Amino acid sequence: MKEKVLFIPVADNEDDEKVCRKLEAALTANNLLSFIQAKDLVAFKTHFGEEKSQGFVRPLHFKMMGTLVRQRQALPFLTETSTLYSGMRHQAVSHIELAHRHGFGFENTGLPLIMADGLTGDEELDVPIPGKIYKKVRIAALIVKVQALVVVSHFTGHLGSGFGAALKNMGMGCASRRGKLEQHSTATPSVKKKNCTGCGACAQWCPAQAITLADGTARIDKTACIGCAECLTVCRFDAIGYNWSATYEQLQRKLVEHAWGVAAAKKDKALYINFLTRISKDCDCMGGYRKIVPDIGVLIARDPVALDAASLDLVEERAGKPLTALAYDIPHRVQIDYAREIGFGRPDYSLEKIT
Repeated sequence: MKEKVLFIPVADNEDDEKVCRKLEAALTANNLLSFIQAKDLVAFKTHFGEEKSQGFVRPLHFKMMGTLVRQRQALPFLTETSTLYSGMRHQAVSHIELAHRHGFGFENTGLPLIMADGLTGDEELDVPIPGKIYKKVRIAALIVKVQALVVVSHFTGHLGSGFGAALKNMGMGCASRRGKLEQHSTATPSVKKKNCTGCGACAQWCPAQAITLADGTARIDKTACIGCAECLTVCRFDAIGYNWSATYEQLQRKLVEHAWGVAAAKKDKALYINFLTRISKDCDCMGGYRKIVPDIGVLIARDPVALDAASLDLVEERAGKPLTALAYDIPHRVQIDYAREIGFGRPDYSLEKIT
């Protein structure tokens, strides 16, 4: 049985408010928020963009969807998680500041903004899955705790996974810091001596007591290290390094299994929306922005695998060439193929155009 994916076509550079009205009409006419019950805590998971990036899904869409959710007597809010790399999105305080700069403040969306993984990315819960790589995955605590989830993703190319959409927004974007680290890293951390100030924060917070200070510099006992990334979390000077050497294919497999954990935690209490607009070579984590294909539309599904499969097909159809020729020459369909292999979601879909 094929999974239904709704497709709202849009013209290239169509006005955001017009797109918003089309999305509202589709959500309402198809009763797509019926899984939300009164008093449910409803998380809207999205990406607020990095500094200087402009491709992210616009705040006005969340204002509209938040209003629809409140009409169901539920409690909606915006959420995100901290990044592994240094920058404004590395912890909650500056991440929220950046979100406000990009228009995601309460005055524009009517929604509170609550980080799903806490102040520094370490608030997590284990979710069991029958994966080939993992039997449990570490997911940001609030993603697991809420009663309902709406994952709103911006389709882009990606230098690690080939493309980013719902599965990446879930697998990477909903994982805790340790979950992100498990997907990326194949080694224990090391100290960048030129950056280390000898403040001792990493040693203080290391749960395995694997870090000591010697001659004013932190040192890591790799035999004692448990790979929890707590040192990466607390270091304010970018003095902790990791070997990000997971292959493209392995990264995508790990990403998919973490996305499976998010879906498993929510079961029938989630909706997935992909925006195929402002499609760029790089994800919204990158500062630059260059459009690589004309705007296509908005896709909605109950199944994130079907949604991403349909999104990827539409992008390549519109471009007239594979995504590898538009963005990065990476085996990007591993995400879809591996989900099929492990029995997560339904990659086969039927596209229903909404006019």
